[in-house]
Amino acid sequence: MRFLIILLLFFFHSSFSQILYEPIDSEALGTTRELKIQLPRNYELNPDQSYPLIVVFDGDYLFEVVTGNVEYNSYWRDMPDAIVVGINQANSRTEDTTLSVEDHLPYKSGAKFYDFVESELIDFLEDKYRCSDFRIAIGHGETANYINYFFFQKSPVFNGFVALSPRLAPFMQDNLIRKMSFEQKKEAKLFYYLSTASLDIKRNKKQAVELDSKISTIENSSIFYEFDNFEGLSHYSLVPRSIPNALDNIFSVFQPIDRSEYETEILTLESSPVDYLIEKYDTIEQLFGVEKQILINDFKAIAAAIEKNNQYDFYKDLGDLAREYHPDTVLGFYYLARFYEETGKPKKAMNAYRSSYTLGSIQGYSKEDMLDRADEIQKEFGY
Repeated sequence: MRFLIILLLFFFHSSFSQILYEPIDSEALGTTRELKIQLPRNYELNPDQSYPLIVVFDGDYLFEVVTGNVEYNSYWRDMPDAIVVGINQANSRTEDTTLSVEDHLPYKSGAKFYDFVESELIDFLEDKYRCSDFRIAIGHGETANYINYFFFQKSPVFNGFVALSPRLAPFMQDNLIRKMSFEQKKEAKLFYYLSTASLDIKRNKKQAVELDSKISTIENSSIFYEFDNFEGLSHYSLVPRSIPNALDNIFSVFQPIDRSEYETEILTLESSPVDYLIEKYDTIEQLFGVEKQILINDFKAIAAAIEKNNQYDFYKDLGDLAREYHPDTVLGFYYLARFYEETGKPKKAMNAYRSSYTLGSIQGYSKEDMLDRADEIQKEFGY
């Protein structure tokens, strides 16, 4: 069902959004390459905003699948708006992915293409568009193997790697295992998504399953890894199923707090749930270069955890945070009032509720309810 929705969105998006076709002159390749570029829908309206960059190899057929999913996920705020760039390789795929028969590294035209991506393409895009430092590479088959060579850099030019049914070169599995076993710098996080399917090319499927069995044993807090082995799909039909899963995995921290995160991460905290919320949004900004407004949904999740665990002292911190992010609404004073109520200070609670008189209501928190609660406290305690 979700796939059908994404297809419908793609056709709608194609009708009203403009795809840019940009030529780029490459000294490394000695030729001009054509790029397909999709900018966020509100790109021109937000001149101070930078955006994650998604580079799609095999852009001649993968680009539209990726842009459709990016449009869908960013519309529902499950990921930030992003700049998507497709590298057309219909007539150069074999040359672009050429490897040495000796050490199986990019060779001749394959090495030139590597230099083009690393030294020319990224600079070209950053000079012309507002790209953040968070970048994702997506490849399929041969290009899914090829993007791994960027993964091996000491400081990879990409932060996320989406390998769809890779045709792995010799020694690639061992090299990937070695790389994933090393802890990155504290602030560095790498994301790796791998997929295959039951009807995939036999060699690709065998390699992917073997690789997953080895990666799954690695404990590395700086690597975020996800694997899919789809039933009943082929080398090509796994692509539209893989892309949304890959984006969900890479941008999971960006998404609103859901039931799973609430139950497994927040309710079980021994520390402050408010600190958890602050850290979640700090991580979003550090990773993706996006300063995201804290969602009311997420405030509610933290408040629910405070109630569930009877940790009412944390309501004061939550109220301070709400007043910082939503100063014109009643939200902050509601949490402050709850703090006073549960810590035996009803008069202060009454005054906090009444402080909402000039403020606006917000998603289930109305000033009328706040004032009613203040009147109830006054009546109950005779103030």
